[in-house]
Amino acid sequence: MTTRPHKEVEETKDAQKRRELMHAIFRDVRALERMLAEGRFETGVRRIGAEQEMFIIDEAWMPAPGALRLMELLEDDHFTTELGLFQLEANCDPQVLTGDGISRMETQLDGLVEKTRKAAAGLSMHPVLTGILPTLRKEDLSLDNMVPSPRYRALSKVMNELRDGRFEFSIKGLDELIVEHDSVMVEACNSSFQVHLQVEPSEFARMYNLAQLLAAPLMAISANSPLLFGRRLWAETRIALFRQAVDTRSHTHHLRESEARVSFGTRWIKDSVVELYQEDIARFRPLVGTDLDEDPIAKLDKGEVPALKALRLHNGTIYRWNRACYGLTDGKPHLRIENRIMPSGPSVLDEIANAALWFGLMVELGARGVDPSRRMDFDQAGANFYAAAREGLGAQFTWLDGEDIPAATLVTDRLLELAEAGLRRQGVVEGDIVRYLGVVEARVRSTRTGAKWLLWSWNSLKGKGTPGERANAVVAATVQRQLSGRPVAEWERARLGEASAPSHDFLRVDQFMTTDLFTVHADDPIEMVALVMDWERIRHLPVEDKDHRLVGLVSYRAVMRFVCGGGSIKDTPVSKIMKADPTTIALDTPTVEAIELMQRLRIGCLPVVQDGHLVGLVTEEDFTAIAARLLRRQLGDPDPSRDP
Repeated sequence: MTTRPHKEVEETKDAQKRRELMHAIFRDVRALERMLAEGRFETGVRRIGAEQEMFIIDEAWMPAPGALRLMELLEDDHFTTELGLFQLEANCDPQVLTGDGISRMETQLDGLVEKTRKAAAGLSMHPVLTGILPTLRKEDLSLDNMVPSPRYRALSKVMNELRDGRFEFSIKGLDELIVEHDSVMVEACNSSFQVHLQVEPSEFARMYNLAQLLAAPLMAISANSPLLFGRRLWAETRIALFRQAVDTRSHTHHLRESEARVSFGTRWIKDSVVELYQEDIARFRPLVGTDLDEDPIAKLDKGEVPALKALRLHNGTIYRWNRACYGLTDGKPHLRIENRIMPSGPSVLDEIANAALWFGLMVELGARGVDPSRRMDFDQAGANFYAAAREGLGAQFTWLDGEDIPAATLVTDRLLELAEAGLRRQGVVEGDIVRYLGVVEARVRSTRTGAKWLLWSWNSLKGKGTPGERANAVVAATVQRQLSGRPVAEWERARLGEASAPSHDFLRVDQFMTTDLFTVHADDPIEMVALVMDWERIRHLPVEDKDHRLVGLVSYRAVMRFVCGGGSIKDTPVSKIMKADPTTIALDTPTVEAIELMQRLRIGCLPVVQDGHLVGLVTEEDFTAIAARLLRRQLGDPDPSRDP
């Protein structure tokens, strides 16, 4: 049901072009107001739709930049590209929300995903439905992996200028992630499952407010993105990451209240969809423009329907989690609410079940005249949503009329029954109602959401294999479980042995390097080195400065030579015995090359450096362990480090 501007876009730095674009947006708003006043919108039908974003991975379970090649093989208008070359989107045809409309949408979506699988297999690739790909690395987010679209290039350049080329992120969950990047490609970490519900203009304000109210419980049951760069963060890390990825606000005016381009919103809607567009125009300047070849008022005068191209383009650069959409069906304009909350995965069945719950709740609460704006402060609705993003089903909500209730209890004791009534009100097939809401109920009662399954699998692998193997394992298990068609509540946890790609394991040092590092500073006493080596049973300590830049390396042998020579470890700084400017390697260094380098230089440790900063360490002990593991595989012997 989505429509996208297809003509080439361009930066709107030029003041005259920007004024022309803004004038076009204003005319589109006036045209929209006139269409509403004249009753030109379609009424009496509820259509639904869905957009499925997915990652494309190679046989080593890593991101594969093959979207353009896949598009050539697919030759299907249901597919389109996303920001990253390792992503793809499939769009379902609109269905009427009655009878078997929901199951028809599931059947088509299953078919589109299967079609992608078959096309990808010919390129030694796989699609995977997940909110954030666990094997994704920071270096995958380079501009080389951005789809070469004029619109994306323009957006990236404008965002870079607004952010001074620095995209800083800080997310804290069970672990903490603080990272800096140089482009908007961080947005490509995210994949979502977006659903649409057509509503009538007269009910839009109340229905949109209901969507905002329901954002929190829907987020709680659908969370599926707890891992990013090997860190355990929010249950749905997409919410925090996407907000920061396209944030154009200045960091200098700390006392000013301002909204990010990705937001939950600021207030309840009172009367009309126009309020949303007006607020977004007032708050956010256009980032990109396009050819302005339509006069919407003139079209209305002729009895024609305008495309509202400028308004829709601007709306497409503002990312409300529930977004208003204007569209055309058979030449008739309509309004939709686009739900952007849910992540991709963990299975098509889980996604459609979540959508069915939302459709049913929207219909039933709307029919009962529930008005959240009279029963809850808007900020509380936002607080519930972010609590659900952080904690998933473990979140505690303050619900209507100030009632405090756990997320899981709210769903099982209140919302499932309401959704069932709403789907029956729409005449949805009884078997579909039972099936889809049963999937949601089983997931909530077992607390086995996609996020919980990923964390359960990840934590069970702690201390087994390398970090790269653990990430590979959860991705491989996700792919295999999705092939089964079972909902996530029935999934077994991932096992290390599932990532059975021995020809790809350990190809690069970032697949097995140690990232939990102990380090010292150059002015620390040598006694510090000796004690840390003794306590942690390690033989090499990197030396870094306060900005985490590598300045040296200290070995156990260097400490022993100093002690045997009569030196004082209490009074002498590390700088006296460290090897300054040690040999280093990059994240993507081939393992064979790293081994040869260590043998040639007769060294037992190689620091892994990115942009001058220490990010990992590999040692001769790591290579010995890898060799032993690969040998066991060739001999067919069980590997004691692996799960049965």
